[in-house]
Amino acid sequence: MSTVIDTAPAPVTFTEGAVKELFKLRDQQELSDDFGLRIGVEGGGCSGMSYVLGFDQKKDGDQEFLINGLRVFMHKAHGMYLMGMEI
Repeated sequence: MSTVIDTAPAPVTFTEGAVKELFKLRDQQELSDDFGLRIGVEGGGCSGMSYVLGFDQKKDGDQEFLINGLRVFMHKAHGMYLMGMEI
């Protein structure tokens, strides 16, 4: 799978503290370079949407953003649910 980083503005932003913590967590897990942070949503039934946040590899249908030096993967359909979110 080729690496194409989306040049559109990312739908989410990260605080400085979140970026530091995410890099720390990634380093502790000793993940390879093909891993990035996956953000998204899942259907939660009657309670609404649940958020997804964790390290994962890029999948078909994902957009890839580079946010504060961190690779971020997000399924294209999730952007509308995440727009304007700050982590």
